[in-house]
Amino acid sequence: MYEGRDMTELSMMSIANWDEEELAYFHHSLQQMMPYLNAEGQTIHREIMEEIENRGGLKKG
Repeated sequence: MYEGRDMTELSMMSIANWDEEELAYFHHSLQQMMPYLNAEGQTIHREIMEEIENRGGLKKG
């Protein structure tokens, strides 16, 4: 179970400063809620996906 920083804290910092576990957790969570996200939520999810891609993807395991 994820026990890191919450979205309130993370939203006050650059996504480039999030750790991989945070990116993976919020990517998965937002992906599950995509049909219900407003434009701002979709933008945050897209930025998370772009950061994951910029880092070369998520590591398995």
